Amino acid sequence: MTSDLNSLLPTLERIANALERMAPPAHKTNDLAAADAFIWQAENGYLQPVRNVNRIEIDLLQGIEQQKTILYNNTKRFTDGLPANNALLWGARGTGKSSIVKAMHAKINAEKAGALALVEIHREDIPTLPMLLHILEQSGRKTVLFCDDLSFDLQDESYKSLKAVLEGGIEGRPNNVIFYATSNRRHLMARDMIENERSTAINPSEAVEEKVSLSDRFGLWLGFHNISQDVYFEIIEGYAKEFGLDMPVDELHARAKEWTMTRGSRSGRVAWQFIQEIAGELGKPLG
Repeated sequence: MTSDLNSLLPTLERIANALERMAPPAHKTNDLAAADAFIWQAENGYLQPVRNVNRIEIDLLQGIEQQKTILYNNTKRFTDGLPANNALLWGARGTGKSSIVKAMHAKINAEKAGALALVEIHREDIPTLPMLLHILEQSGRKTVLFCDDLSFDLQDESYKSLKAVLEGGIEGRPNNVIFYATSNRRHLMARDMIENERSTAINPSEAVEEKVSLSDRFGLWLGFHNISQDVYFEIIEGYAKEFGLDMPVDELHARAKEWTMTRGSRSGRVAWQFIQEIAGELGKPLG
């Protein structure tokens, strides 16, 4: 009998090992004290810590001084436990909308270490907002919940989750959470979509009212627009000074102007891409 059991042991061990490999991974515990920035992984309900945030120092963001001041004051009030508004940052691509959110988070934490967490939620994960907000509320930590490039299509119903959070739902958002979103669309829907729904709806006046009104639930609207050539040069010069890129100003301007012509646009993003090109040529690391 004993010999029979001994002969079965290797088989049982292989079965046990196979079952262990097939078992789902252990559930990770969310810890908002683990870092200052996180990305929401909706599929497993986990806040992935981000040790090194991809951001630009706030002093290097030029041409948006008013937006920086307004957003700083709003964020500082929230951090200090005072009333503050959810914010919608809308406007042209590459004008610094997402950069200012990340830079503001760094500025607040530089003034008081660990004062504020930054959690990014992807636009396609908006339906999981209630679950995420429950986790953030339980943590008790002051948090900026950030969604980049937020917009909704005609058949998209996920906006309802966000609408209830911003205003009008039974729970609303927790007191320790504020919501910042960026969008290329002021009303979070493309103009042709708005006109299409109005023209084909039974009641055109109310066809898109529910979706369009979503943007009205952001108490703070900040517009970002294409920059002038002078501001573009200021941004370039600021980067060149910050990273020690030794090039005569006239040559720098000429190269920067040529760069915008090849790109067909002029923005803070284009300026940063140009600086990466020059730094690479000069053999200078950035960061």
